[in-house]
Amino acid sequence: MVNFSGKRHRLRIIVPAYPALNIYSHLANITTALGPICVASVVNRLPRWDAEVIDENNMRRYGPRNDSDKANHDFLQKHRPADVVGLYGGLTSTIPRLYKIARFYKDKGVVTIAGGQHFVDDNIAEALSSGVDYVVIGEGEETIKELLIAIQGKKKIINVKGIAYRKDGDIIYAPRRDPLTDFDKLPLPDFSLVRYSKIKLYPVERIRGCGMDCEFCTVKGKPRYASPERLLGHISYLLETRDARHFFIVDDLFGQQRDETIRFCNMLKDYQKSIGRRLDINVQIRLDKAKDFELLSAMRQAGINTVSIGFESPIKEELEAMMKHISPEEMLSFSKTFRKFGFLVHGMFIFGYPLKEGVTLNMSADERVKRYRKFIKKAKIDTIQILLPVPLPGTQLRDRLEKQNRIYSLQDVGWEYYDGSFPLFKPDDTLSAEEMQDSVRKIMGAFYQFKYFFKIGLNIFSFPGLIFFLHNIKLGWRKWHRSWRNDLIRFGGWIIVKEWNLKFKKDPFLKKLQNAKRHLEKGY
Repeated sequence: MVNFSGKRHRLRIIVPAYPALNIYSHLANITTALGPICVASVVNRLPRWDAEVIDENNMRRYGPRNDSDKANHDFLQKHRPADVVGLYGGLTSTIPRLYKIARFYKDKGVVTIAGGQHFVDDNIAEALSSGVDYVVIGEGEETIKELLIAIQGKKKIINVKGIAYRKDGDIIYAPRRDPLTDFDKLPLPDFSLVRYSKIKLYPVERIRGCGMDCEFCTVKGKPRYASPERLLGHISYLLETRDARHFFIVDDLFGQQRDETIRFCNMLKDYQKSIGRRLDINVQIRLDKAKDFELLSAMRQAGINTVSIGFESPIKEELEAMMKHISPEEMLSFSKTFRKFGFLVHGMFIFGYPLKEGVTLNMSADERVKRYRKFIKKAKIDTIQILLPVPLPGTQLRDRLEKQNRIYSLQDVGWEYYDGSFPLFKPDDTLSAEEMQDSVRKIMGAFYQFKYFFKIGLNIFSFPGLIFFLHNIKLGWRKWHRSWRNDLIRFGGWIIVKEWNLKFKKDPFLKKLQNAKRHLEKGY
């Protein structure tokens, strides 16, 4: 037991760095994870406790780094010792780094706590054997308060709900904690607790949970709602204290609890009008919300400019396997509606989704690539993200593939590859693992190209053409800006994809993949 007497105590929550091969590093450099901030904000209000968050993916403001360009925890612990360290396991691909950090702090006598969606089933035992003292199961705001009190010796560990830990060699699972429903009793997430970061895109939330029950998704359960007033209060606070202009509402599906969502949009519109400031907001939303014109109109007036939409696939059989109750034809129609309302559309796809038993799709990799490229062009999607299926822990997809004995062994293909860029299981008979990965690069390579560098210049020279829109300068600006912005992003995307490809060639993944395939065939 750590000696907590006679001093203030420090909880340091760490967001582990992405693996070196990760196409999201550029986005991570301007934002951060919301969950660790929510937990730190609760702890920071406890008597005699200070909390801080270290996001290893965003340390642009004088962050101490080691030789591997990650956070220098030896330096941090010497100059600002932590009594307890929390480790964010929300992304499975960061788990090897999380365990390395956990062992470092545990060796120094620091209590280590881990939480996040990765920690389900056997992964809890894995964590407790990898330098983690306690695993928080589910949401952490209430659990962390009780756990810290128990660690101080002021409460029995056995009475803390929502955790797992080892005792005398056995794993003890405490009773589950009910999901939070009263969000107003929580403090607003305090971004000032994130040290060393420069945040441009601020994550905020109103709704937790999602009732869509997609097979590949870890977010389950009945949606739980905070009030629109709370979300508006958070946005206004960030604008007034941090001059925040760009927000990402991280709710899995914006538009749940429809009437309250529209009320929030109207409140946000009025707020921006009253202060004379226009905000930029990105949300995740279902395609079929395109049928709700009142909602779309309220969203646009509120400053919601970009919608991130899970198209998933333009292939009917794959959509059915994912339990997506929509057809490719409907997706094209809905996408057209979002564009008509002036939204920038970011399309998210999953290539090579494994079909369920009894369903066949005799389509080659090349034909699938053609289908994707044709659909993306026809839908006029502004930006795209193509991932491979990831059998994440705790998902129905992983359960199905495990029963079919199709997942490559973690001894061959470790957690660090679970980011959507690598094949992780034996694909359907019409595809090979190598074809799946090559197909993603072909689709992304056709969309993000060097030629857009020249189009950026052409767009700049076309700017005077706005004179032809003097009757509707707002429409003219929107058309010009959309084209300029998309060309800029597509050129930037080309740089990112090129950089990823260069790093991939130096990585031993292909060799590991061959071992994984061979071991799967032999049954070990």
